[in-house]
Amino acid sequence: MTQFSFDRELRFGDCDPSGIAYFPSYLNILNGVVEEFWATIGFPWPELITVRKIGTPTVHLTCDFSRPSKFGDLLTFSLHISKVGRASLHLAHVVSGAGGTRWKARQILAATSLVDHHAVSWPDDVRTALVARLHVGEGTEVVS
Repeated sequence: MTQFSFDRELRFGDCDPSGIAYFPSYLNILNGVVEEFWATIGFPWPELITVRKIGTPTVHLTCDFSRPSKFGDLLTFSLHISKVGRASLHLAHVVSGAGGTRWKARQILAATSLVDHHAVSWPDDVRTALVARLHVGEGTEVVS
């Protein structure tokens, strides 16, 4: 699998008073998609965080919004892995709905110890799962 997708209707609470998507809500939804991704590849956050003491904070995020979304729109949140680093994970997101792309994002997550809050290398089993789902294409990279 090189892409993970999640469909979600834009809810009333996701919108500003004019009825269009409020960008902080978009980011909250995006975080939920990332959490679902981790669970799908076999590493749900409750296990990573409470058992293995590994955090995956976002250390860089860029967003480009191209069209508004409105209350009730069905949106597809898609992500793929573009790079697996020693302690980083680069994700590319595309959010689309009827009529095309609504916004795109590039996100970098870091593997961190929740004991001392420093970067750590991805454990071998996690790294193997991430590399297996690496999107093959231009810009793909695996760092040893």
